[in-house]
Amino acid sequence: MKAKPMTVSCNYREQLCVDSAPGPGTIVIFGASGDLTKRKLLPAIHALFERKLLPEKFAVIGVARTEMTNEAFQEEVREAMAANGDTVTDDFLARFSYVAGQYTEAAMFELLETELKRVSEAHGTEGNALFYLAMPPTMFEPIVKGLAEQGLLDEEEAWSRLIIEKPFGHDLESAVALDKSLKRYIKESQTYRIDHYLGKETVQNILMLRFANAIFEPLWNHTYIEKVEITVAEELGVEKRAGYYDKAGALRDMFQNHMVQMLSLIAMEPPAIFEADAYRDEIAKLISSIRPLEGQDLGKISVRGQYVEAVDSERPAVGYRKEEGVAPNSQTETYVALKLFIDNWRWRGVPFYMRTGKRLPKKSSEIAITFRPIPHSIFKPIRPRDFNQNVLLLRMQPHEGMGLSLEVKSPGSKLCVNTLEMDFSYSDFMQGEDIPDAYERLILDALLGDQTLFVRNDTVEASWRLFMPLLRAWEADLDNVPLCFYPAYSEGPKETNEILEGGSLQWRKI
Repeated sequence: MKAKPMTVSCNYREQLCVDSAPGPGTIVIFGASGDLTKRKLLPAIHALFERKLLPEKFAVIGVARTEMTNEAFQEEVREAMAANGDTVTDDFLARFSYVAGQYTEAAMFELLETELKRVSEAHGTEGNALFYLAMPPTMFEPIVKGLAEQGLLDEEEAWSRLIIEKPFGHDLESAVALDKSLKRYIKESQTYRIDHYLGKETVQNILMLRFANAIFEPLWNHTYIEKVEITVAEELGVEKRAGYYDKAGALRDMFQNHMVQMLSLIAMEPPAIFEADAYRDEIAKLISSIRPLEGQDLGKISVRGQYVEAVDSERPAVGYRKEEGVAPNSQTETYVALKLFIDNWRWRGVPFYMRTGKRLPKKSSEIAITFRPIPHSIFKPIRPRDFNQNVLLLRMQPHEGMGLSLEVKSPGSKLCVNTLEMDFSYSDFMQGEDIPDAYERLILDALLGDQTLFVRNDTVEASWRLFMPLLRAWEADLDNVPLCFYPAYSEGPKETNEILEGGSLQWRKI
């Protein structure tokens, strides 16, 4: 039985909220001609501008190697926004300028300093700067070094902040080395490690759901919750990312960052106050409480897979090893499933089943929390079999929202039991308004100096420390962790069910 979508009794604009506007500042984008900038950053900045969430005194400087005039860059911005379905005003474009140069040369940072001073005078940005590194990690250190040596990270008269994109290292050793290299030039309080999943409405709403509603938090423990499933499924293959992906794989690309953060939000203890350090302290504690993989039989708690050619002729797809840029004998995993436990009082014995993969049936990200069955049924005469268990479903994509399954009486004179699927959609709640993109929220938070939804260095290292035994086992190609194969657009390797209590349970259908 499908319930009608939940209705909202009042306009979302009238809800209790904290509305903050950032002060003057300039956003400096390194990698201004790149794909991330055009697909995500420029639309996010424009949306903030349209929503009047940017300060009146703001500017954007694009930085890249290609020689280009300010006017040519503004035209690129216009074209990128048109491709996104947006029309921009001359007032918006007038705030954009451009600096060209080599990221390893001091001359480029001298030009950038000159341009920052110019836009500060022209637009009143007061010398404040948010540097966004939409670049590969290999460029982080030379850029940060160049900024520091030019004095652009000093905060004596204005603030300076730095956003960096994942991956934050390739393993624990490189993550520690990256952090040390950054700390030579910039403080942790200035560093914003972005994980765009943390900017999604449903992910943020996990905290509100848990800690602002009396009906959930008392049930949020091993006494009432039987298991938690976290799924991040992608319909696409590696596309044009084969050069990066074949060296990274699904564990590094998704598990070590996005999925661990989602697990942490579900399982963390309540912080004393909703403030950046208090919140991130609890995230760090939670990750440190996950049962170490070292010493466990990895074959019983993990599955790695790689997609092969599709068997459905209506949805053709080549196998991973035949993708352009992929090694013909590649051992890189495109699918990972894990069973994790958290060794603390709240979650004693509760399995967290997590999976992610490419070329799965559809794009879907969700967290399914299954509650324990009722201890005794008084309805045995009319329902000999067990009732379906209650499931709380949190959807991140493609349609952000949540659902709750309940056992109810079907309408009519007979006493019949049915499962009611209650559903809430953010798009309905927003009443026709666009749901803010994750990058909008995170860029705004960085301008405000709020690090709450950004990843701290200790959690990065704790996450790498957790997964290193698994990565080492895979690289050694041990017999108990073989690379399994699955047809493109299937549910994943058949071996995945084996980690669900020895195959006695089934994963939720993607």
